[in-house]
Amino acid sequence: MATQNIIESLQRIVGNKNVLTDENQTRLYRQGKRYGSGDVLAVVKPGTLLEQWQVLKAVLPDCIVIMQAANTGLTGGSTPFGSDYDRPIIILNTTRIKGIQLINDAKQVVCLPGATLNELEKMLAPHNREPHSVIGSSCIGASVLGGICNNSGGALVRRGPAYTELALYARLNENNELELVNHLGIALGDTPEEILSRLASGQYTVADIDNSGERKASDNRYAHDVKQVDENTPARFNNDPSRLFEASGSAGKVSIFAVRLDTFEKVASEVFYIGSNTQDDLTAIRRYLLRELPRLPIAGEYIHRTAYDIGAEYGKDIFLFIEKFGTDKVPGAFAFKAKVDSFFEKFGSKGLSDRMIQFFTRLMPNHLPKRMNEYRDLYPHHLMIRVEKQDAEQVKTFLTEYFKEHTTGSFFFCTPEEGRKAFLHRFAVAGAAIRYRDCHQKTVGDIVALDVALRRNDREWEEELPEELNKDIIHKLYYGHFFCHVFHQDYIVRKGVDPLAMEHKMWHILDGRGAEYPAEHNVGHLYLAKAALVNHYRRLDPTNTFNVGIGHTTRNRFWAE
Repeated sequence: MATQNIIESLQRIVGNKNVLTDENQTRLYRQGKRYGSGDVLAVVKPGTLLEQWQVLKAVLPDCIVIMQAANTGLTGGSTPFGSDYDRPIIILNTTRIKGIQLINDAKQVVCLPGATLNELEKMLAPHNREPHSVIGSSCIGASVLGGICNNSGGALVRRGPAYTELALYARLNENNELELVNHLGIALGDTPEEILSRLASGQYTVADIDNSGERKASDNRYAHDVKQVDENTPARFNNDPSRLFEASGSAGKVSIFAVRLDTFEKVASEVFYIGSNTQDDLTAIRRYLLRELPRLPIAGEYIHRTAYDIGAEYGKDIFLFIEKFGTDKVPGAFAFKAKVDSFFEKFGSKGLSDRMIQFFTRLMPNHLPKRMNEYRDLYPHHLMIRVEKQDAEQVKTFLTEYFKEHTTGSFFFCTPEEGRKAFLHRFAVAGAAIRYRDCHQKTVGDIVALDVALRRNDREWEEELPEELNKDIIHKLYYGHFFCHVFHQDYIVRKGVDPLAMEHKMWHILDGRGAEYPAEHNVGHLYLAKAALVNHYRRLDPTNTFNVGIGHTTRNRFWAE
């Protein structure tokens, strides 16, 4: 098909304004949040499920399709990478296809492609229930389906990776034919048009919903797995074959129209803040709480002092913005910032908005609680623990007795404000390295960002790098989901250093430690997909048409080398 014919077909389906071809218009969609960019024929933004199906019919099998929602990933997993593809690329952006349907007394939901975690959280609040993730990706507008595609983990210890076996999706089969697969567990009809129309309008009854439980709507075995603190393997990681099922872990290798998910009861909780001079203290606390507490902790987030400092200075704006306006305004702020950056980059001024924001936030008073800052001065290791209210007394007793015997650390019981700000600061740390890089372009080359799952029985988890790597690193930011032993390790490297070469050296070190990576992000175009993941991709997408090349796989049709 001539490319102009493709464009005209897409315009007839979704309207001219929802087919973007100009480079300035497509920039936001074809560049990753932190990594990756490439060329596209067009960005298409359908407004309904039926339009999404019609777009697929119009461009397949002649084009590569990259499914994209909010494009909040960190590994380039929902954008092209370079220009050496064997077919034109269409980015199919689903953010206009909104829709969340509560079923089974709000104990489950059906989410359409454009549904965000933040929207889901707000819809469930009146029912005293929560989605899989409630802070982190939810704050930046991440989609529910994106989490499922990437086996995203999140901070909540009991819930594990985002997972479901109930989904409605389209694929190109072995005969190069487009087919719609309804494994949603809801009877919606026979033809794709009927199924999609009935789902979009919610035209189904309780009798149409299969509640036999044969297919799961969440990872209900993770709570058991994370408690096995003496196991010599990580608790969760992206390449885990036992958590790859159709849409779950699909990384855009199919076109998903809906997923069905469990929701979770919201429980009253309390927060403890711990500081220590040694990793041994935090290891002992982790092992006790995972083994001895009647109920698993809700969350346990770690921050090293350097990450604390960088986050306090370079994540201050996002912290204050959320404090003032709430999480639901963050996606709009990011989109506006991207437009400003795009405008000024035409004139050769990169990172201007970051430098301006940084200038003004430095003028504002310190935003973190006094006791947190005191612990920052005393201790390099910081751990925030959220537990159920009914377990707080047991945790308090244990910590009191532990630190009587071990004088290398201490703790305090947080007020509601301190607890809220502690976890919000942990979220702000996650984007601080990017801001630091963009504000120090003369000295910083880039960021090496690793997403690592350590073995559950690791007691000495604190990293020691060889001098050949240390000399090229300006700052090392360590933070993560401590009870899951999932760490985010951001290295801000000097100008002139090849970040990819450094990352590959890091991989060898991690392999020697028995770690898995990535832990909870898509492999994207950054990491290597291991055999289990490649096999999953090939089963889903035998023609290699959707999101080709991720995980360093071949970009050629039918997986030709």
